[in-house]
Amino acid sequence: MADEQQQGVTYDIEIENCTKRFGDFTAVKDMNLKIRQGEFFSMLGPSGCGKTTTLRMVAGFEQPTEGEIFLANQPVSGVPSYRRPVNTVFQNYALFPHLSTWDNVCFGLRRSNVPEAEMKQRANEAIEMVDMGSMMQRKPSQLSGGQQQRVALARALVNRPTVLLLDEPLGALDAKLRKAMQLELKKLQSEVGITFIYVTHDQEEALTMSDRLVVMSQGVCEQVGTPEDIYENPESAFVANFIGVSNIYRSDIVSVADGVADCRTDAGLGVKVAAGRHDVKAGQKVGLVIRPEKLFLASLDAPEDMEDRENVYDATIKAIVYIGSITQFIVEIEGKHLAQVLQQNLLHTERKTWTQEQKVKIGFWDDSCSLITDIDKLAEKDLMGEVVKRV
Repeated sequence: MADEQQQGVTYDIEIENCTKRFGDFTAVKDMNLKIRQGEFFSMLGPSGCGKTTTLRMVAGFEQPTEGEIFLANQPVSGVPSYRRPVNTVFQNYALFPHLSTWDNVCFGLRRSNVPEAEMKQRANEAIEMVDMGSMMQRKPSQLSGGQQQRVALARALVNRPTVLLLDEPLGALDAKLRKAMQLELKKLQSEVGITFIYVTHDQEEALTMSDRLVVMSQGVCEQVGTPEDIYENPESAFVANFIGVSNIYRSDIVSVADGVADCRTDAGLGVKVAAGRHDVKAGQKVGLVIRPEKLFLASLDAPEDMEDRENVYDATIKAIVYIGSITQFIVEIEGKHLAQVLQQNLLHTERKTWTQEQKVKIGFWDDSCSLITDIDKLAEKDLMGEVVKRV
């Protein structure tokens, strides 16, 4: 953060040491978070993790039990929601059913006594921004789910908030429309330049749309970073298990030298891991995390396919599942571990002819895996255990 301040980074939201309790239940625990001006920032986590409570504290619908929230460098404890420079788009859109698109969008401006000429200009701009100009006289019941969502966005944007808060606004849409609206929302945010804070439990949604995101669990911020950082370099057992799919193995650090950690899994498989970003030392118990798409399979008669990989093993294909653009393989590595492998279905690949129980080679680079140090927080069911425990 100090580097960002030196580079002149400004923040629209700063959450400092915030805790929120409801009776004996703590929904958010000692949160510290800074959200940059003009970024698309997502709060990701399972139900009950505290993400919506955090959003409600920013909006002013809830007040922190402890700590402070700053909006545009101004403390807002005790400031009611209607006096904060934020607007919220809810999952159910909260449109007035008896009002037209035009009147829904103009509602907040009328209550703020904005002059008629300015109101018309701002409302027209907001409606055109979400491409609803041809439906200004329709009521919500005459609009599709995606169209209602656009009206809700226009109604929020017309007030020109410093920050737009979105609480799972795509949750009511079908899968195809949801994906289309993800791209539209991201494009819209880039065009208007307003800071978006987006709450979701959908991993793909958060990774697709966000400049940065926070992963939350039980009221705690597990990790903050770019989608690539979060996915490629999980910093905790929860993040490694919650984001995407991972092969995770209990392991020990045997030695660390020249930026490479020699690991040995509990089943005795030796693995080399690029340790530059990991603060680990010999004798330490860790979790070895390998994403399924980072693993590569090759036939026994093509050893050259594995020449530049630091970790190469004999393996046996135990199951093959075709999933359209990819194929999922479950492989047994040297009789010690099972691993899930995901490979693209390319026209030229010989993997289409592979069969169950076929002997192959499996390999990966030392920088294709990562280490987590709180491995004991994962349940046994979340680990890819030894073969004798699974087969």
